[in-house]
Amino acid sequence: MSRPCDVGDAARAAVRRAYAPAPAPARLRCPDNRTLGRRNMVPWTWRFEKADGTEVSPSVEPDEFSTQGDAESWLGEYWKELLEGGVEQVRLYEDTTEIYGPMSLREAQTA
Repeated sequence: MSRPCDVGDAARAAVRRAYAPAPAPARLRCPDNRTLGRRNMVPWTWRFEKADGTEVSPSVEPDEFSTQGDAESWLGEYWKELLEGGVEQVRLYEDTTEIYGPMSLREAQTA
């Protein structure tokens, strides 16, 4: 048989709720039912191309980028390997929106 709830029980429950960890951001929902958090942020991607604009596979597989700065830092680190592997130019996209490009990797080589 359970005992009746007293003020002490209610106070302890209130303290537990007040000090409970906040829910992880990924559990929050956007109006269109997407979840929030790094895993679900809009991805930044590179399109790798020959000089004529034909898409090519990169010789170095890119990471997943959650920010423009991360994507640009990665390119700054691997542009020589990409050029040697046949990539002549790149375009940067935020989700499906082209942010800039084409950007020649050959021009970086002569700079």
